[in-house]
Amino acid sequence: MGIIGSALKPFTTQAYKQGKFVEVSERDVTGKWAVFFFYPADFTFVCPTELEDLADNYGEFQKLGVEIYSVSTDTHFSHKAWHDTSPAIGKIDFTMLGDASGTITNNFGVMRDGAGLADRATFVVDPEGVIQFVEITSEGVGRNAVELLRKIKAAQYVAAHPGEVCPAKWEEGETTLAPSLDLVGKI
Repeated sequence: MGIIGSALKPFTTQAYKQGKFVEVSERDVTGKWAVFFFYPADFTFVCPTELEDLADNYGEFQKLGVEIYSVSTDTHFSHKAWHDTSPAIGKIDFTMLGDASGTITNNFGVMRDGAGLADRATFVVDPEGVIQFVEITSEGVGRNAVELLRKIKAAQYVAAHPGEVCPAKWEEGETTLAPSLDLVGKI
């Protein structure tokens, strides 16, 4: 795919956030950590469980300085209607991007051929607008906000500590690794 390390591409779209329609572009994202959380469609089945999980953990993302942008190829109007009628989606305070044109979904390379729907995909973008993390799952496999938080903490740690890396299952405060010739073959 070659998307890790690539820059966020330009976009401008309408979104629904906290009872209002707002315009959002890539310029609004730059300067902070961000999650682009793609899902296939409003008014579906796995999607509301994932979005509710994000909503329930949104405060923890905010403590890390991370903004959440959920994205589907639905309109901002559809997002509002879903927010107003679903108890799970009604919990959402983060920005719900409408992408009816498919620009954002295509920018991230997660548009399903011939379907007009986004894959179930997560991207973490650093404050410089560079993609640091990608996760794409199959239609029936939901994601976990707590695990995403762990991965963001690791990405933020690595960004703040050049020369160190986080091993598998790393949790905040645990030992990291400093890759070197002396470490080769010792793990």
